[in-house]
Amino acid sequence: MNLRNLPILISGILFGAGLALGGMTDPARVRGFLDLLGNWDPTLAFVMGGAVLVMVVAWQLQPRLARPLFADTFSFPTRSDLTPRLIGGAALFGIGWGIAGLCPGPGIAALVIEPISAAIFTAAMLAGMALARLTEDAR
Repeated sequence: MNLRNLPILISGILFGAGLALGGMTDPARVRGFLDLLGNWDPTLAFVMGGAVLVMVVAWQLQPRLARPLFADTFSFPTRSDLTPRLIGGAALFGIGWGIAGLCPGPGIAALVIEPISAAIFTAAMLAGMALARLTEDAR
C-alpha cells in the first residue's frame, strides 16, 4: 500500500467506526429519528450536532493553514447554484434514507455489522449510481 493513502484509510476507518458507535448503521434508529410525529428518537441529533461542532472548528482553523497536511491545495466546491437535478437527487436521497434507514456511508459501514441487509442496500445503491451514470452519459 502506498503510504500516501494511509491517511485516507485511517479517515475511512474512523468515519465507519463513528457511524457504527453513533447508531447510524441501525435502520430502526434512523427511522425513529425521521419519525417526527410518532415515536421520535433524538439520539442521532447528538451525532449530527457532534459533526457540526467538528466542522465549525475545522472551518475556523482552515484559513490559518498554508496548505493541507496530505495534499498540495485545499479543494472546495466551486458551484453554489441549485438545479432541478440537484434538488431531485436530494429528494431521492431523502426518500431512500427514510425507506431504508441508511445512506451510503452507514450502509457501507453496516456491511460489517449486518452483512445481508446492508449488502441488499449497497447493491441497490450501486445499481442506482450506475443508472444515473448511464442516463447522464445518454444526454
